[in-house]
Amino acid sequence: MFNKFTLSALIAPLSLSVVFACQAEAAGFDANQIKQINAGVLNVGYVDLGPKDGQPVVLLHGWPYDINSFDTVAPELAKQGYRVIVPNLRGFGSTRFLSPSTPRNGEPAALAQDTVALLDALHIKQAIFGGYDWGARTADIVAALHPERVKALVSVSGYLISSQEAGKKPLPPQAELQWWYQFYFATPRGAAGYEKNTHEFARLIWQQASPGWKFSDETFNTSAKSLDNPDHVAITLSNYRWRQGLENGEQKYAADEKKLAALPNITVPSITIEGDNNGAPHPAPAAYAAKFTGKYEHRTFSGNIGHNPPQEAPEAFVKAVVDAGKL
Repeated sequence: MFNKFTLSALIAPLSLSVVFACQAEAAGFDANQIKQINAGVLNVGYVDLGPKDGQPVVLLHGWPYDINSFDTVAPELAKQGYRVIVPNLRGFGSTRFLSPSTPRNGEPAALAQDTVALLDALHIKQAIFGGYDWGARTADIVAALHPERVKALVSVSGYLISSQEAGKKPLPPQAELQWWYQFYFATPRGAAGYEKNTHEFARLIWQQASPGWKFSDETFNTSAKSLDNPDHVAITLSNYRWRQGLENGEQKYAADEKKLAALPNITVPSITIEGDNNGAPHPAPAAYAAKFTGKYEHRTFSGNIGHNPPQEAPEAFVKAVVDAGKL
């Protein structure tokens, strides 16, 4: 029998690995490490590290971040024999739409379908998934709707599947305050403001979401370049407007969104993660534990860890990926 909810599994990142703790801050993936592949409606920019016959791991970044959140995690997993795939989501980095007529749609089911299409393009039948923020939500959706494609799951902030109806319901004032940017994006002024001040906006979100993370200008600027993607602003606005029911999704994703609105359980082996100083909106672990009906653990990363554990606590995140695959 497994422990259904292991709140006692507190991970102190600095105690896990002196090597990680002593490393200089990584400067991002090299440009020559970025590959491109047509997958679904996209030409996806991605990193592919490690042996081609290794256990596949797919790592999904959040907003407003990019693949460089995993610039320490991915090489370490590759050294341990995993094949590590790190794609830029639609609207980030070198990922581009194949057709100018494809709607610049940021609804959650679209991002999940992008990920399944990438697995198909790379001829990967099943992978361990890890993600945070948009990436965690995307990984959750793939695990819920396509469990045969997910060997195990590592999800920061746990169960993030939701619906437009849920997004219309008001929250307590303090919670609404944390979502200030969602309401900003719902206005023409917010759209113009994000387009004009994308990098400054992203830096503010990083600081708010991870108040204890003293990231360098180099670290931020390396990722901020990915936000210059020509579709980034449109995808961002679409994502947050869709959540509030202010924008319709595409019909081809309607069946998936209907399934997701029922809040399906996640049955694959899973480890959920929370940082002990996450400044971004996030559910309490006890609120979602029952949604994970397979082998399951929850881990709180201690040490002033915020919303981006792969970059703030890479050694603990690596361990979670490895351990999830063994559940």
